[in-house]
Amino acid sequence: MNIMRSFDELLNKQERHVINALDSPQKIQTFLDSVTYSSEERYRCPLQVLRDRVGHCFDSALFAAACLRRIGFPPLILDMIPNNRDDDHLLALFKLNGHWGAVAKSNFAGLRFREPIYRNLRELVISYFEQYYNIEREKTLRGYTVPLNLKTFDRFYWMISDEPLELIAQRTDEIRRFYLFTPEMASGLSLVDERSYKAGLEGAKEDGLFKPST
Repeated sequence: MNIMRSFDELLNKQERHVINALDSPQKIQTFLDSVTYSSEERYRCPLQVLRDRVGHCFDSALFAAACLRRIGFPPLILDMIPNNRDDDHLLALFKLNGHWGAVAKSNFAGLRFREPIYRNLRELVISYFEQYYNIEREKTLRGYTVPLNLKTFDRFYWMISDEPLELIAQRTDEIRRFYLFTPEMASGLSLVDERSYKAGLEGAKEDGLFKPST
């Protein structure tokens, strides 16, 4: 059975109304902004995110990719890679008029939506650099993966089942990566200033923050 049809057939009337209203990347982002950030060590498929109204960046990127697919975009995700003192962060990608944008859920205010104005993926990813930091105020973003098309996981019914999501997570660890700058450049980075630090953590869920080891 077609995965999109399977997803639609499982929706009740209210859920279908919600999903059908998400007819632009901006509206998908607005929905994700209303979802409670998850600090649980589990994955939720798009159907479960819709029903629970809960999700972390991984769950929400898959949900956004599923919704973008419904309105004509391929279901693409990209993993942003930090150093070993932070969490990675997943984006759902879309492209309009030859330019990239992104939809995302984050515990940090600055790591969410990007308008489709970026000529390539490096430009898009680097736009997150100054807002990508840990609770020690260290700027931690270092690289990113090639886009992963979730269509390759359709046979596992990733849109309606939690079981295959670990396979997707594993795949993001295996695919090609690009790095933004050299270790020498990274060693000279400044800490985030007080005002920016507080702004980025506005509304953050404390138990969902990565705790770097000393």
